[in-house]
Amino acid sequence: MRIIGGKFKGRRFTPPAKNWPTRPTTDFAKEGLFNMLQNLLDIEELEMLDLFGGTGNHCYEFISRGCSKATYVDKFVPAVKFVKKTAEILDITDELRIVHMDVAKFIGQCQESFDYIFAGPPYGLPWLDDIPDMILSKQLLKPDGLLVLEHNPNHNFEQHPAFVQSRNYGTTIFSFFRPVIPAPSSTSANT
Repeated sequence: MRIIGGKFKGRRFTPPAKNWPTRPTTDFAKEGLFNMLQNLLDIEELEMLDLFGGTGNHCYEFISRGCSKATYVDKFVPAVKFVKKTAEILDITDELRIVHMDVAKFIGQCQESFDYIFAGPPYGLPWLDDIPDMILSKQLLKPDGLLVLEHNPNHNFEQHPAFVQSRNYGTTIFSFFRPVIPAPSSTSANT
């Protein structure tokens, strides 16, 4: 695992993940995604949420590029321990809030909203297709926020009303969503 940009660029971490149920985003896909995100987002000013955070790779990349408010959520104890240790090594414990919790439970309980949400669930997650609706219905995403969902070609979100675009990196696909802003109701004027 390598941080590809910002103040920690080039730093490498090796999670003891031989038997972990995680699937870290490849450096190739991550680099492509961040090339887009740096043109879409003001990374230094946003609050980000990383769901199914795994190794914490996405959070480190954001903090390395200036984000000071990152929230990591995962239920897998060894991954959470690894992220806590890495946060201490990088001296980013003030910028990174670590939540050890099931993602569905977190979404159900969360009272905050975020500028950017990344969800990198296991590809075989039975409710993967429900993730955009779960996040958007709970208003976890701010009105001008961006949700990026990582998935494989077995899922397609192009018909979702909040879908904006997708980017393919081999078998890794990032689908982008923005909240749907209801159109103002039109009232006919009597003349």
